[in-house]
Amino acid sequence: MSHSPALTAERLSATPPPTHRTSTSRRKQNLAAYLFILPFFVVFIAMLIVPLVYSGYLSLFESKLIGGDVFAGLTNYVRALQDSAFLASLGRMGLFFIIQVPIMLGLALFLALALDSRRARGSKGVRLLVFMPYAVPAVVATLMWGYLYGSDFGPIAQIARAVGFGTPDFLSPANILGSMMNIVTWEFVGYNMIIMYAALRSIPGELYEAAEIDGAGQFRIAWSVKIPAIRPAILLTVIFSIIGTFQLFAEPSLLNVIAPDAITNSFTPNYYAYNLAFINQELNYAAAIAFLLGVFIAIVSYIVQLSTQQRERRERGTA
Repeated sequence: MSHSPALTAERLSATPPPTHRTSTSRRKQNLAAYLFILPFFVVFIAMLIVPLVYSGYLSLFESKLIGGDVFAGLTNYVRALQDSAFLASLGRMGLFFIIQVPIMLGLALFLALALDSRRARGSKGVRLLVFMPYAVPAVVATLMWGYLYGSDFGPIAQIARAVGFGTPDFLSPANILGSMMNIVTWEFVGYNMIIMYAALRSIPGELYEAAEIDGAGQFRIAWSVKIPAIRPAILLTVIFSIIGTFQLFAEPSLLNVIAPDAITNSFTPNYYAYNLAFINQELNYAAAIAFLLGVFIAIVSYIVQLSTQQRERRERGTA
């Protein structure tokens, strides 16, 4: 039995679309997705948002001997901007960033390029050895290097005395910042190398083939192809380094026990906030210091990112 095309079209048009079933299924999928990410949001709000809001609330008060906690407005922030110890710690970490970060990221980039060139033998073992210091906790790394720096029983001092160079004092006030730079570099070269190496491995091989056809050598390929291609990864490591530099805590807090004359209670901003809160019992002022430090890190990170983006625009405009 045959049906006319007009009758078939009329029946199809009369059939209601299954919108209700589709919308119900979509709602179930959305509900399942929200249930999966709910634990993250609970932890995120409880461990980050709530403490931030509470510390911001504390920073607006001032604890007095008579009267207890009284509302102080922005008094703690004004005090922090006039605090020579806090400003000196920021300047000290700025110097740390200018010297240590280029050395650390330069070593990481060199190692990543060397491993990506596929000319280094045992690259897997080298990657593991370079990355291994990052797996060592900062506390253990600082204690280990503190022993190596020791002027009495440290192996570096013993070797220096054996060859007639005298006893180097790595933990003196003049050398402690450089010694800390060495510790942080040893800890994080491998971490940054892995980020850059992963970015290098994602570059299409056709770019290398085209460069080799044009007669480019390995150095030229690395400079003109690889490094520009992984610029976002390099920028990411710079941002991480900015945050890590101004949040240094484990290294100065442990070196303070070994070299109390070299490490002051305000050697780094983070260590200064800790001493204000838990040693001096100035919780309100410490909260203001912490908030200003976060704003400062955000501003510096934004400036670095903005300057990089402007440089890329100029290069695209001249290309």
